[in-house]
Amino acid sequence: MNAAVKKLVAGRTGAFAENEVKDLLHAYGIPTTRYQVVRTEKDLEKLSVRFPVALKVCSSKILHKTDVGGVRLNILNSDELKKTFREFRQRFPTEDLLVDQMEEKGVEMIVGLVQDPTFGLSIMCGIGGIFTELYKDVSFRVVPIDDYDAAQMIEELKGKKLLEGFRGIKANKQLFIDLVSKVSKLGEELIDNVDQMDLNPVFVYEKRVCVVDAKLILK
Repeated sequence: MNAAVKKLVAGRTGAFAENEVKDLLHAYGIPTTRYQVVRTEKDLEKLSVRFPVALKVCSSKILHKTDVGGVRLNILNSDELKKTFREFRQRFPTEDLLVDQMEEKGVEMIVGLVQDPTFGLSIMCGIGGIFTELYKDVSFRVVPIDDYDAAQMIEELKGKKLLEGFRGIKANKQLFIDLVSKVSKLGEELIDNVDQMDLNPVFVYEKRVCVVDAKLILK
């Protein structure tokens, strides 16, 4: 476990804010959207992300941001961002806000970690996005796994053809396998800390992958 990871999890329990989860993912070489925490309107003048962006409430106390109106997508310019920031600041006066660079939509997958009462920490992957609960097309293994196990998990998915050129869709299955393996490594190193992690959606493209939204709860 490297120093950055130790610093992020030291003495922590409960949920992480989204930026903290993405900071942790970066420590394991897992790519995410570009993001920046903002607290005041002046912070908007120092943005390093490009439009279009999303604005999200960023708090360890609010896991389901959409349910409380804490997400606004496809903000196209600085004037629109400032207006949305003011609205969010009234609604969430004490919480940090996150400016998240929008990504072109790719094949939507999910990767997660969960503490199973029988088997202990387990990793899952499957078809992600808004259809996760509808299709329930997921596969599980006990942590840790290697690349072979990760590949076999994907072979078990009914929707695996989305990663194999179905109808000309360009998505790199090997890069997704690599990401699943990296999440397993994270889980292995934090096996005594993690209660659950949810990376959904993960966009898979022809030459890269990107974690768009991420949740983490420590024991």
